[in-house]
Formats: sequence, C-alpha cells, structure tokens
Amino acid sequence: MAQGYANLIVEQEGPILWVRLNRPEVLNAYTNELGSELVRAFGQADADDGVKVVVLTATGRVFCAGADVSAGAGAFDTESGEGAKNFGARDLDGRADGSRADSNFVAAMMNCRKPSLVAFNGSAAGVGLTLTLPCDIRIAADSAKFGCVFTRRGLVPEAGSAWFLPRLVGLSTALKWCMTGALVPASEALAAGLVSELVPADALEARARELALEIARNCSPVALALTRRMLWHFSAEDGPGGALSVDAALNIALGARGDVREGVSAFLEKRAPDFPLKVSADMPATPWWPDRPDLRN
Repeated sequence: MAQGYANLIVEQEGPILWVRLNRPEVLNAYTNELGSELVRAFGQADADDGVKVVVLTATGRVFCAGADVSAGAGAFDTESGEGAKNFGARDLDGRADGSRADSNFVAAMMNCRKPSLVAFNGSAAGVGLTLTLPCDIRIAADSAKFGCVFTRRGLVPEAGSAWFLPRLVGLSTALKWCMTGALVPASEALAAGLVSELVPADALEARARELALEIARNCSPVALALTRRMLWHFSAEDGPGGALSVDAALNIALGARGDVREGVSAFLEKRAPDFPLKVSADMPATPWWPDRPDLRN
C-alpha cells in the first residue's frame, strides 16, 4: 500500500493501481487536499511501468457527495478565506492560484498514459461526478445516483465538465442535467452513456477488477496510451482529417517494433501476449500531444 495519502487509499494489485477516495465519515466529500492527492496518485500510475490500469473507486456507501461544505454558507468563499482550505485561494485578479487542485487533477488524469476505470460504488454529485469525467471507462452500482447540482448551489459546472459532459452524454442531456441540477438514477446514466454498465453493489469491485485485468492482460501498454490519447484528442475535431494524418504513420512505426510482433505471435499461437515495450521508454513521437512536450517530434 502506498504511504503518504491522507484522503485516499492507494494500493497496487498486480497490474492494477486501486485509488480509493477514503473520507467515508463525510461521504468522501472533496477538498483541495484530496484533489492534490489524486494528482499524485495518477502521476504515480503514469510513472510506473508495472501499473497497466488505474481503478478509481471509494470506500463507504457513497462515491463522493460533492464538495466539502463543512465551512457552512461560506464554504465556497475563497476570497474571505473560509473556503480557501478546501478549495484553494484566489489571487488579486480573481484567478485560481497554484494551490487549487481541480484543474490540476484534470490534467493529471488526461496526461496519465494508463487507462483509467471508475467504479461508482455509490452516488456521485457535483465535483464527485465531474472529477471522474476525464477517466476512460465508468461502471456503477445499480443503486447509484448522479447529480450536476451546481446551479442549485449558485455555481457553474467545474473541472472542465462543460467540455467533458456534453461529449459523453450529448448536449441535450448535459443541458437537462445541469439546468435542473436534479439527481438522476443509474438507469438514466446508463441510457445516456455516462456509465457503460450497471452491476449490483456487492459485485462492483469484482467486475471492475475483471475489466481492468482484461485490458492489462491482453493489450499493449504503448498502444493503449496512444489509443486513449487519439480518441480524446481527435474526437473533438470536426472531421477525420486529423486522425488520418497520424494513424497510418503511427501504425507504420509500431509495426516494426516488438509489441506488434508479439501481439501477432500470441494470436497465432493462441496464448497470452507478453508485450516488451514500456510506456516510460518506448513511446513513439506524437507531435499532436501538446501537453506532453517530451513526446513531440
């Protein structure tokens, strides 16, 4: 088990890094410190070639009830100081300073080169939902509920969710959820595409493990890192031109390397693959990866 986390339980199980929100006494309510620890956990996953998949879940009966409002009515007031402890301070121009973690964990999740899977063990509201949107796959307990409650608190959607949410569930559904601020049942989240499947709560962790191991045992880590980035990057464009400009070149580069040889050999020999390439050392140059200058040509 990883040490030094006050708000998370971070532990590696084979190729899986489990990251569990761990403030069950306050329904895993979000604070700036928790956000900073998410940055560390996803950075840890990115740097460790032994980690193939990240699973984000939580302890207790709720995934995350949203922001910590223990400061009462001033819980979000980062100017007077009441909200600064939980959500960071503001500079004189009103901009978030470096102590705010909400934008940082989004970058950490997006920049992480390992696939990420969210297992909603219970309900998620506000930032408890939006902090999961940069992850790749979401499954949920069939009893979970989800809420974009910001307008009911006098706030607007944060953590980049005005960009993420419409891409995941469509603009019409995103508008409905954000305009009403109402909690929606797991069945509606499934129909909208927010989550890809529902399972009984007592089977959730086993199903998350099964999905994570299916990825870890069968897929090239380098190909996974490139694929997740391609889908996030190019799906926002108006046409296929951007993807076409790089996919053939990447496959040519990969085709002469060890992972493709191993993947084909394993398929023909009907055995599990043992991919030799490492994300830390063997990523091909990708000039369209603007937030990773070390991966540019």
